[in-house]
Amino acid sequence: MADTVKLITPIDGSVYAERPIATDKAVDAAVEAAKLAQTDWAQTSIEERGRLCLAALDALLAMNDEIVPEIAWQMGRPVRYGGEKGGVEERTRYMVRIAEQALAPVVENDRPGFRRYIKHVPLGVVMVIAPWNYPYLTAVNTIIPALMAGNAVILKHAAQTLLVGERFAQAFERAGLPKGVFQNIVLSHAQTEKLLGSGRIDHVNFTGSVAGGRAIEKAAAGTFMTLGLELGGKDPAYVLPDVNLDHAVANLVDGAFFNSGQCCCGIERIYVHENVYDRFIDGFIDLTKQYVVGNPLDAETTMGPMAQTRFADLVREQKAEALRKGAKAHVNMRVAKDIAGSPYLAPEVLTGVDHQMSVMREESFGPIVGIMKVRNDEEALALMNDSQYGLTASLWTTDTDHAAKIGDRIETGTVFMNRCDYIDPALVWTGVKETGKGGAMSAIGYGNLTRPKSYHLREAI
Repeated sequence: MADTVKLITPIDGSVYAERPIATDKAVDAAVEAAKLAQTDWAQTSIEERGRLCLAALDALLAMNDEIVPEIAWQMGRPVRYGGEKGGVEERTRYMVRIAEQALAPVVENDRPGFRRYIKHVPLGVVMVIAPWNYPYLTAVNTIIPALMAGNAVILKHAAQTLLVGERFAQAFERAGLPKGVFQNIVLSHAQTEKLLGSGRIDHVNFTGSVAGGRAIEKAAAGTFMTLGLELGGKDPAYVLPDVNLDHAVANLVDGAFFNSGQCCCGIERIYVHENVYDRFIDGFIDLTKQYVVGNPLDAETTMGPMAQTRFADLVREQKAEALRKGAKAHVNMRVAKDIAGSPYLAPEVLTGVDHQMSVMREESFGPIVGIMKVRNDEEALALMNDSQYGLTASLWTTDTDHAAKIGDRIETGTVFMNRCDYIDPALVWTGVKETGKGGAMSAIGYGNLTRPKSYHLREAI
């Protein structure tokens, strides 16, 4: 087993950071510290937990000028976008604000002589296994509500974004969070599996691939720990004939290509009604051609490299397969370093695609999108549901009632209308089919980070 984890930057392929993997002794110590600290933390008032979590948020926001270029170096997102502070702040403040109400006991008052209620009790030690694509946002989705619910948290961040875990640790330390309540730890895959199978972790939240989710379930088998899994996605959009076309084009181009397409809920396939298809395609292609691919540290760059070479090569393979089967590429942008074996990749728009092509069925997680013409809602629905994934789906129309009716029939975790690629902290973030199980955010997210405990107290007689 390697003694260190190396972070290879996609900017130039150099080693940007290297950290030692925790020893087994250190892992044991971290778990014991978490269990010990959690006992007192669970007795801390929700108000005080919120004060400390908001203080940590302030500390994290104060680091943003350093964090933004770190993100570029770690996973390639251009500095012009300013990091993830807006979403981190929105989600943190919302989950802190609703904690008192969401965690309040459920009281039953219909039986005189008895006191009956259900409390939301913390699970204990929550492990967060966070991905690299939105390294702060994906982690904060569980870290903050887990802490607010009275759990201790152990964070294991992706090797590609090693420094993010350290930033969270710094923020909580500066906020004065009691020692052991939050810990960042660098683990190997084998250590992670061993820890999950040890029975000492009470809940794990994992965001990543379907294969990774299966490995998590296998490692945790027999422990009876609870799981939150957000896995793959192939999120569709359906453009209806009454669409505001300019709005749809602008938002769907961004939804497909922001972060080099490396978004859990990014748009990967689009179905457009035949009445607006030609105009939509023309506008979509024109706007896509305006991307500037290059070094993410340059202010003019609007699309940086993908996080790793193998991710870019997968997209190249999907494009090549689609072209062999009759698809047409419309952008064909020539950019420096966009060759096999490079993480730099230009955006691409494909038409003439169908569901026999991997680009329309398998997760791309990169800057490529296939667009199909459809005749009506029924055809669009059949195609949207023809997927093993189900995280989000977006509908582009001026008729809200109609969108809601279509949404009822889409096999997905979230239905959007006239927007996409966004997490609303007031709504549960969840998926169906191979996209996973569980849910984050909202009051339901608190339900997934606590267990119910019933009290049936007969008064003195």
